[in-house]
Amino acid sequence: MSEQQFGFHSTAEEVSAGVDLRGKTWLVTGVNSGIGKESARVLALRGARVIGAARTAAKAEETFRELGIEGTPLACELSDLASVRAAVNQVHERGDALDGILANAGIMALPNLAQVHGIELQFFTNHIGHFVLTTGLLERLGAGGRVVVVSSGAHRYAGPLGLELENISGSEDYHPWRMYGRSKLANILFARSLASRFATDGSKRTAFSLHPGVIATNLTRHIEDAAALMAPMKATMKSIEQGAATSVYVATHAGLEGLSGQYFSDCAVAKTLAQGTDDALAEELWRTTERLVAELT
Repeated sequence: MSEQQFGFHSTAEEVSAGVDLRGKTWLVTGVNSGIGKESARVLALRGARVIGAARTAAKAEETFRELGIEGTPLACELSDLASVRAAVNQVHERGDALDGILANAGIMALPNLAQVHGIELQFFTNHIGHFVLTTGLLERLGAGGRVVVVSSGAHRYAGPLGLELENISGSEDYHPWRMYGRSKLANILFARSLASRFATDGSKRTAFSLHPGVIATNLTRHIEDAAALMAPMKATMKSIEQGAATSVYVATHAGLEGLSGQYFSDCAVAKTLAQGTDDALAEELWRTTERLVAELT
C-alpha cells in the first residue's frame, strides 16, 4: 500500500510497514488500553523501545506482558500533578533519551461536573496533565523528536464558546460533550503552540495533533448508554487497529517536518474549527496553563 493510499481503512501496521524504529524510544500515555495499547504494540513491532505510561506501573507491566513487549512501565495519573511530576522525574533520573512522545490518554464525556483543584476534570486530565508531562520532558526530546497529541473531531463540540478560559472550573452551564470538546480543542492548540516554539528555537523537533476516528474503546466508559450512542455511527466507526493508524503514521513517517503544528485525520492534514488555527488563542491557552500549573506548584 503506497503512502497516497493511506486513509480511513488503513491500520497502524499498514501505515508503518517498512519503517525501522530500532534505536528509537517513544513514550506513550494510556498504554494499557485502546489505541494507546495498539500504538505501543506497533511501535515496538517496528523496533522502538516503548516507555508505557498508565495510571499505575502495574497496568503498564500487565500490558507489556500481554503484548510480549520488553517495555519500560511508568506510573502517570494525568489528573494528579504529583504523579505527573514524579513520572517526569523518573524519566530524567533514568536519563532516557526520547525520540517521541505520544500523548494519547484521556477521559470523555463525564456525565456530571467533576473538578480537581477547582478545574474541570476533562480539561485537567486531557490538557493540563499532558502539558506538564510533555513540557517537563522537552529536555529529553531529541533534535528531531516528535510530539503527537491525540485530539478528536469532537473538538467541534466546543462550539462557538471555544476554550471558555473564563470557565476553567466548568461550573457555568456544564455539559459533558461541550467540556470534552473544549479539552480536545486545547489539545490541538497545545500542539500548535509547541510547534511554534520548536520553530522559534531553530530545532528540527515537531508537534502534531490528530483525530483517530470514532472507535469503541473504554473511553466511552462514562457514557450511560454508550451502545445506543454509537449505534448510529456504526458505519463510520473504526477498529482499534484502524484507530491507531493516524497516531502511528504521524509518529513514524518522514517528510512531515513542514507540516508541524497541523491537525491530521485519516493520515492526512484535516480542517479544524476556526479556533483550532488561532495562534493568538493558542498562546493565550499556553500562558493560562502555565499560570494554573504555577499556582498548583
